[in-house]
Amino acid sequence: MHAGPVNEEEGWRALSIAAADGLMLHARDYGPLSSPALPVVCLPGLARTAFDFHDLALALSRDARTPRRVLALDYRGRGSSEWDRDWRNYDVTIELGDVLQVLTATGVHEAIFVGTSRGGLITMALGAARPAAIRGVVMNDIGPVIDAKGLLRIRGYVGKLPKPRNYLDGVQILRTLSDKQFPALSEQSWMKLARGTWIEKDGKLAPAYDPNLLKGLEQLDLEQPLPPLWPLFEALSHVPVLALRGEHSDILGPQTLSDMERRHPRLESMIVEGQGHAPLLEGPVNDRIAAFIAALEAPAPEPALPRASAFGASVAT
Repeated sequence: MHAGPVNEEEGWRALSIAAADGLMLHARDYGPLSSPALPVVCLPGLARTAFDFHDLALALSRDARTPRRVLALDYRGRGSSEWDRDWRNYDVTIELGDVLQVLTATGVHEAIFVGTSRGGLITMALGAARPAAIRGVVMNDIGPVIDAKGLLRIRGYVGKLPKPRNYLDGVQILRTLSDKQFPALSEQSWMKLARGTWIEKDGKLAPAYDPNLLKGLEQLDLEQPLPPLWPLFEALSHVPVLALRGEHSDILGPQTLSDMERRHPRLESMIVEGQGHAPLLEGPVNDRIAAFIAALEAPAPEPALPRASAFGASVAT
């Protein structure tokens, strides 16, 4: 593993970690390395990057009371990680192996995981493969039943986006594609989406992912219902879960969220109004995540001591 210096302006250090097959993976490493607080590991969506977690990572790593380490990953073929020569390796199983490699390289043995969309699927798989690594989970607009309609929409643009002249042009492209999903976004939030969708290369904007990601989506038969993943979801039954759902999401349906609440004894949920798939991690959403994480580490209340009754007997309170 190679760790760069902390970028004081941005608040993170760059990590370069070799995957098991030698491909170089990139991650952002925020906050103190030796904090006693549980670290947080952030896993992005299919065609998204570590950039999406920047605001959340800064808030958690710079918390005045409990600063903590936050890792945000770029999967292979995304962000600053190397592209894979074989598009078939853009697979949840391979990416789970990459996450395990990053955890080992960074010395993170247990953590709270924040998974957006595909990141939530990888987190569920991690719960089955290494349950002891997970102390809590935030699932951002994903569940064990995935609506094929949403995947059809995503398949319609991944690897096919027009090339914007600049980020303002990119905002207009995203508005045209996703205004129904995100009717309440501010200009600043649209710009965040654009900056996480394209990156600067040789003075021009290019997709922040390998366009070959599309090939994996093309293999799915979306005319048939996708197999549910309830056994994987049940692998998270040993930890608290916060499930976020965008009000207009076409990936995580309201019935699936209701079923998740019914099946998981320690699941709480939040509907993000005015947003679709997947809600941006900013503002009140980040406040809710921070409160959820803080509650995970709050000391258990001490049992009440017996008190004397008016008759001299002990009464439990």
